[in-house]
Amino acid sequence: MDRWIERFKPAAPQNVHVLLAALMWTVVGGSLFYSGARWVMRAETGYVYLQLAVAIILGVLKARFVLDRAAGRIIERIRVRGDGRCLGGFVSLKTWTLIALMAMMGWLFRGGLFSEHIVGLLYTAIGTALAIGARNFWRAW
Repeated sequence: MDRWIERFKPAAPQNVHVLLAALMWTVVGGSLFYSGARWVMRAETGYVYLQLAVAIILGVLKARFVLDRAAGRIIERIRVRGDGRCLGGFVSLKTWTLIALMAMMGWLFRGGLFSEHIVGLLYTAIGTALAIGARNFWRAW
């Protein structure tokens, strides 16, 4: 059984793992930013551009003080693990669990827990942070 798993697992070199992480952070960040900004712009509230600017600034701060460190840990994990590791292992099981929890939270938020406008501001901030944090992976790649 172990030989079968080793034979058919989707393994790749380190640079492919770093590329996958870069693509994931960039695509998810860009998608969240686009959706969030679109929802905020549709709102019939005043100061929409100021609200977007604040969300973007918060995203930049989150990228700088939180996600830069997280990206560094992921890059180091990939480097330490070496080549020939399973593609899904570019992040740990703990991180995959966190990703799943964040996706569920987004689903709950969109499901009416908060207004579309508030969710839009959150998505804009988080999308900004992920897209900016992705630069660490692109540099490492």
